[in-house]
Amino acid sequence: MNFEDTPEEARYRAQVRTWIADNAPDLEGLSTQERRNWHPRHKEVARRWQARKADAGYACISWPQDWGGAGGTAIQEAIFNQEEARAGVQFTYFMTGLNMLLPALLEHNRDALSLARVPPAVRGEEIWCQLFSEPASGSDSAGIRCTATRDGDDWVINGQKVWNSGAHVADYGMLVARTDPDLPKHKGMTVFWLDMKTPGLEVRPIRVMSGEAELNEVFLDEVRIPDAQRVGEVNGGWKVVISTLMNERAALGSGTGLSWRDVMQLAGSTPDGDGTVLQDPAFREWLADYYVRVEAVRLLSFRTLTSLSRGETPGPESSAGKLLWSNNTQEMTGHALDLQDHFGLLDGDEALAGGAFQHRFLWAPGLRLGGGTDEIMKNIIAERVLGLPGDIRVDKHVPFREIPHGR
Repeated sequence: MNFEDTPEEARYRAQVRTWIADNAPDLEGLSTQERRNWHPRHKEVARRWQARKADAGYACISWPQDWGGAGGTAIQEAIFNQEEARAGVQFTYFMTGLNMLLPALLEHNRDALSLARVPPAVRGEEIWCQLFSEPASGSDSAGIRCTATRDGDDWVINGQKVWNSGAHVADYGMLVARTDPDLPKHKGMTVFWLDMKTPGLEVRPIRVMSGEAELNEVFLDEVRIPDAQRVGEVNGGWKVVISTLMNERAALGSGTGLSWRDVMQLAGSTPDGDGTVLQDPAFREWLADYYVRVEAVRLLSFRTLTSLSRGETPGPESSAGKLLWSNNTQEMTGHALDLQDHFGLLDGDEALAGGAFQHRFLWAPGLRLGGGTDEIMKNIIAERVLGLPGDIRVDKHVPFREIPHGR
């Protein structure tokens, strides 16, 4: 693959860069806390930016126009995302909905009710969350014990979900539930979408060590969902789950947040002897190694981009990008705090770079869990990319209700 822009792509990049420069939201008026994810003011800036992109044809560029997209190409969308990240105006509020859930929804549903949810999400008017993980399932995406029981034209949902990013501000969610415990665990699940204000649904935020409460527990007590909000076939939810997880790992594997440029800027402004840390040979050697690993993530993302440009679902190779990115982030933020010495203990307006590295450092361990743990990613790479023998799964053909559990 040639990674250089073609003349047409170069013109599009210049067009995008100019538009972003002329229209990007001004974050200078926000305090350090207000610039962080999930703060009400930060979220409102993100909503306005998403609507502005939609009006100009830069939201979901590769989606068809009747879905609220621009009818462009995956390459154009990648170029816009790169320029948006370079300008520091890439927000993550809509990533779960637009990059993970709605593509899976549209892959399996084309009814008017489902399609009606897409344009508001594209404009940033509605936020989506993912309701997959459960307290008892760990990294086993098929170990779902939340139940859905058919009652006429409705389904009645009971159970608990956990680690649900953004559920406290989400308007809609996509949920997987057990609909037939007499089938093996991968074959008895069904996926639904639902309004997060549905009676019987309760969201409880979880405060993490960074001080934020982006993650949540979600409790469902006799929650009634019409069958019209089912995604795909009854007991065919594993296909939807796989579509979503592949999209999730592709989105995470492309890398977000602080970059090697931010580390260079920090090192260039941090005193060290008669110069700065950027002039230290040991640091420069580390930075070169780190840059190579970051480039590996970027080039792996081009494989995913190639699949998307062909109309394919991202494959297992996206697990490699996710694994590298999450580990790179943890190492980079730890190294950045070491450079700051005692200043690395500060946060907020008094800290270097507004405490961005401190904040990301506290989040970094969670990145190695969300979207699949390191161990799960390595298993996927071993089995589905390298073709190595799979783990022995003694519960593969056993009815779900017969699998031992701790209750």
